[in-house]
Amino acid sequence: MEAHGRTPTRRALLRSGAYLATAATGLAAATAATATTAHADDRRRRRAAAYPPTHWIPASTANYRVSSRPTSYPIDFVVIHVTQETFPDAMKIFQDPAKQVSIHYMVASADGYIGQFVREKDVAWHAGNKDYNNRSIGIEHEGWVDDPKWFTDEMYASSAALTAAVCDRYGIPKNRDHIIGHVEVPGTDHTDPGPLWDWDRYMRLVNGGSRVHRRA
Repeated sequence: MEAHGRTPTRRALLRSGAYLATAATGLAAATAATATTAHADDRRRRRAAAYPPTHWIPASTANYRVSSRPTSYPIDFVVIHVTQETFPDAMKIFQDPAKQVSIHYMVASADGYIGQFVREKDVAWHAGNKDYNNRSIGIEHEGWVDDPKWFTDEMYASSAALTAAVCDRYGIPKNRDHIIGHVEVPGTDHTDPGPLWDWDRYMRLVNGGSRVHRRA
């Protein structure tokens, strides 16, 4: 996601969890019918993959492409992002039809809360590369690339469990050839998740604490 100015006065509110809890309750009530329909296929497939709890917060339909993956395109990658925004501000961007950007999942800093914005079968516009958009699941992480305090234990654990489940569902190898940062997408001008993202720790968690799978 593009970098925007920080909003430190809202950070304490966000990290308390109160804002997200209130927002999630309101969104759940407003989109319950949509969520039931949107997740019918995903729930059936999730029986074979231990997904962490996720919450349906639909992006604007103008910000992604409806598809039928993995039939239409194989899903080969998980792309890791950092928002350069608070969770609520990033959520507003994904729901703004003028922004032309979206993500499949976003993970909150304070407690690892996961919002789902686009169904996995559909193509989210997150990577800045059409081929990688077609063949990946995108996961945003609340925070800033130059401030590792946002990368909490809860965030790492929740995100890693999500990535592991995505990999299990689609047969994606749990290594750094297939779990990549936005910075590693060909043609990108983004730097996230940045040098302060702990890849060794993250990949250990994705692999259930086993040894890190490095690129050859």
